[in-house]
Amino acid sequence: MDLARAWVAPPMATRVVTDRLVLRPPRTIDVPELRRSMRANYEHLRPWSVAPVPGEDPSSLASLSRTILRNRREWKRGQSFVLMVTLRGNEDRIIGRVALGGVLRGAFQNAYLGYWIDVEHQGRGLMTEAVRATTVFAFRAAALHRVQAAVMPRNAASRRVLEKVGYRGEGMAQRYLCIAGVWEDHLVFALTAEEWTE
Repeated sequence: MDLARAWVAPPMATRVVTDRLVLRPPRTIDVPELRRSMRANYEHLRPWSVAPVPGEDPSSLASLSRTILRNRREWKRGQSFVLMVTLRGNEDRIIGRVALGGVLRGAFQNAYLGYWIDVEHQGRGLMTEAVRATTVFAFRAAALHRVQAAVMPRNAASRRVLEKVGYRGEGMAQRYLCIAGVWEDHLVFALTAEEWTE
């Protein structure tokens, strides 16, 4: 593979469509809806999330505005690709998020996968559908070679998503990330372009 070839970021108008979902980059007009979704899912997501800096509210309008502007800037630079998860027929209501973050090019061609789904929509295979579609996006539109994800061992639902999509376990990373104020062990999963069959 020619690692030096020119790479162009997918357009900000990208829409990844599945049987039940539309995944799309965040828009500046998403701020109020993303705030609603994050606040409605605060308790659901808290055990798996990085603790906010004391005194900061990551779901405030100002914070979310900055986050979305950063997401869009990083998309255009190919540094990360954040996709809002919406149901087909209602792309204005956000029910989750999938991110390919920390994109590294050169000899690595890797991104780190992260995701969450609304508590009322879990258990229906929607996140599996979203992660599968994002994986296709990673290997095709984003031209990555490897995608990896790290999951706390007790997060069985998240592990099942990765396993269903075809990610393989690579081992345990001890005290890998500080989640909710505690250094947590994580199981590392990964998939490379050669292994992807869809």
